[in-house]
Amino acid sequence: MATDTEQRSDHDLMLAVRHGELDALGELFERHHSRLFGFLAQLTGQPAVAEDLAQTVFQRMLKYRHTYRDDGRFTAWMYHLARRCAADHFRKTGAAPRATDPGVLDELADESPHAGHQAASRDDRALLQTALNQLDRDDREVLLLSRFEELSFAEIAHLLECSVGAAKVRAHRALGELRTVYFQLLKSR
Repeated sequence: MATDTEQRSDHDLMLAVRHGELDALGELFERHHSRLFGFLAQLTGQPAVAEDLAQTVFQRMLKYRHTYRDDGRFTAWMYHLARRCAADHFRKTGAAPRATDPGVLDELADESPHAGHQAASRDDRALLQTALNQLDRDDREVLLLSRFEELSFAEIAHLLECSVGAAKVRAHRALGELRTVYFQLLKSR
């Protein structure tokens, strides 16, 4: 058991949840809710839906805690559940992801550094988000997982049920498509 000065890892917390220490899920929620919400908001383009989906992800963590394994990272499992929740949402509603209004990007932003923060100006970030929103859902998803959520290609391959090489190719192609769309938008300014 960790002392007050030691902080348990996400993996240790989820193992504790799996073994019945349900309060540990609260710590995981505090650590990951903001980042998960940002991912889902960018994926769906709908902040209210993203909040509902984030709550559903944590409910499923509790419900399916027995499926958590010792061999993976907690965040990869969390994003696996998030992808399934989003897919269920799109299937049930028949909705496609909607573009996010660049005016609310600051509300949706993940506090951790990501590619959008490296843009030279606020306009460039908004243009990048607009370009990202124009990609199809699969391309946007692989870019969000690899570039924004910083999952390894092995973790992404597992989530997408493909080989590591295929995950890298998908990310590379999606990044190329994002680059093309971004520069088309830049030229049309």
